Amino acid sequence: MSQPTNRNAIIPRPGKLDGSLKEFWAENPWQIITEGNNLSSFERNRLFINRNGKGFLEASHLSGADSDGDGRSAVAADLFNTGRMDLVVRQSGGGALLLYENQLPARSSLRITLRGSTSNRQGIGARLVAEVAGRRIVRENYPANSYFSQAPAIVHLGLGDARQIDKLTIHWPSGKTQVMANLPAGGHIAIEEAGEGLAAVKPLAP
Repeated sequence: MSQPTNRNAIIPRPGKLDGSLKEFWAENPWQIITEGNNLSSFERNRLFINRNGKGFLEASHLSGADSDGDGRSAVAADLFNTGRMDLVVRQSGGGALLLYENQLPARSSLRITLRGSTSNRQGIGARLVAEVAGRRIVRENYPANSYFSQAPAIVHLGLGDARQIDKLTIHWPSGKTQVMANLPAGGHIAIEEAGEGLAAVKPLAP
């Protein structure tokens, strides 16, 4: 755990603000570290599951993700190639790296890796619009997540019970637009930036 072992630790009142520093800062802020105190109040992490636009399900306790560590970084990625997004949480100040494997029932999905040519090689900043069984799913290839963390540059599309993407439009950072149709669900594909027409779609190994 990154929290102090003494849960009754009390942070003393800050010293007088040092006006010479021209900022609101205690004269000795490091006592928080040297004396084993902590600004956190042992708030538990929370996990909410989107109910397809119908609100959220609070699943913190059921999932075991309600750690009371000082969690700051959270990365979602399909770590086991199951088509389900897992979660990695890093605690500030040390402690265990927490891995939460997604064991919910598997649904249909598709993972996409972009290969830019005119755009940057990983297609960072691209916008993908998928039309699936009457629904519109929008994703951006922007792998930054939270505090000092980064996810893989892979776009994950959860498709529910659909077996294909009816239409996929990619807006590349270069300004180019690519459109393709009837992409089968499942697995991991790479899409290369092309000048005109459909993109080159290549299946990738898990």
